[in-house]
Amino acid sequence: MTARCIMVLGTSSGAGKSWLATALCRWFSDQGLRVAPFKAQNMSNNARVVAAPGGGQGEIGSAQYFQALAARAEPEVRMNPVLLKPEADTRSQVVLMGQVSDELTRMPWRGRSAHVWPHVAGALDALRAENDIVVIEGAGSPAEINLHASDIVNMRVARHAGAHGLLVTDIDRGGAFAHLYGTWALLPKGERALIQGFVLNKFRGDAALLAPAPEMLRERTGVPTVATIPMQWRHGLPEEDGVFDDAGHVRAGAGGAVHTTVAVVAYPRISNLDEFQPLKGVPGLRLVWARSPAEVAAADWIVLPGSKATAADLAWLRAQGLDAAIAAHAARGGRVLGICGGLQMLGEALIDVHGVDGNAPGLGLLPLVTAFEPAKTVRRTRTAFGTLKGAWSALSGAAVQGYEIHHGRTAQHPAMAAAGDVAREVIPGLAWQNARGNVLGVYLHGLFEDAAALRALFGADVPTLDAVFDRLARGVDEWFDAAWRGAQRRR
Repeated sequence: MTARCIMVLGTSSGAGKSWLATALCRWFSDQGLRVAPFKAQNMSNNARVVAAPGGGQGEIGSAQYFQALAARAEPEVRMNPVLLKPEADTRSQVVLMGQVSDELTRMPWRGRSAHVWPHVAGALDALRAENDIVVIEGAGSPAEINLHASDIVNMRVARHAGAHGLLVTDIDRGGAFAHLYGTWALLPKGERALIQGFVLNKFRGDAALLAPAPEMLRERTGVPTVATIPMQWRHGLPEEDGVFDDAGHVRAGAGGAVHTTVAVVAYPRISNLDEFQPLKGVPGLRLVWARSPAEVAAADWIVLPGSKATAADLAWLRAQGLDAAIAAHAARGGRVLGICGGLQMLGEALIDVHGVDGNAPGLGLLPLVTAFEPAKTVRRTRTAFGTLKGAWSALSGAAVQGYEIHHGRTAQHPAMAAAGDVAREVIPGLAWQNARGNVLGVYLHGLFEDAAALRALFGADVPTLDAVFDRLARGVDEWFDAAWRGAQRRR
């Protein structure tokens, strides 16, 4: 049998497609169905390492990774066959079926469609053959009429799958009914029939005040409004598209006190920012996205996260004066953590003889040197910390798991070692600490998603992803009308 498809489309980016698709994945799984998520093409520097054909590993967008977990399915590359990772405002690296394609990366945007569509259709057809339902997420808006002819992610997918389309809009921004009607009206007549339900998201206030707009919209389009979703201030899933969801997020600790402020430096090409979501659940921890020296001045920790363009982001960091602020913080004994690209920045130098990323002097907080290589390391990793000292000693011996996505290889700076300045290698080839013990660099993404690591660092447990998924699934029963839910259960 071929799985039926539910497709979540949006009137714009940020309307709520990703997290609503995640909620539906868990809701359908709770009905005892075999469920798989799918997004033909995602654009994000937030990626996860998952299973690829032939026993290999590859990359997909983080949203589809979390949707797979919500569906109780093994994440794999068919769930997001095309991933675009922005490297500059007009250039993205193309990842096809989990692997970087230099040929597609060099190809003009519109020229890619014919090359990637067979992979998109093949991946979707294979998932449909193996599951009862596929929850498909669209991208941006299906009414981008300048892109419609080369579309491979919205209505072309909907037509191919004969999908039951839900069109979601952000009512908190205003103009929601115009957005729904305008999106529907701009679609070709044959595609309008695939839109079978409107969803009002991020609603605040008295739902009775919505009338008579939903019925008027149905009279004009024939499409019912099947759900009104209240504003979900903190639904618990990582934000895929943006960093600045809060000026400074804090979950109150005992007596409302804040015991730790963590400043994550938000450079322009930040990647894998979703791995910091668990920090928002630590009682008494304040999480700040920092772009200026003033925003790191009061921090207990400074975190240099991953980057899709390490040398360029390092140049940006220096232009903001953040290099001096980070050095002063480290000199005072403050904790500094570098992850992947952040680790590379902490060293003495970035060396690029292959034109992969760029040459640059590092921040000089670890006696390391990174050489960029054309081959990309993409793998999931289970390992354990050795003995750490000083500020990070709580991680000593901790077993951790996560993932690596990087081009560079990092090693001790030989001249500095000869002079007696040696980094302490606390995980072979993956993590180093300075002699004082307050600066730590790791290649492993996902440290804060490891419950054991969080307990070691903060003495706290945070809500699990399964608890988040279950709460979202309960929301589907609350937000969607009984007729829609009943129709889905009967199919």
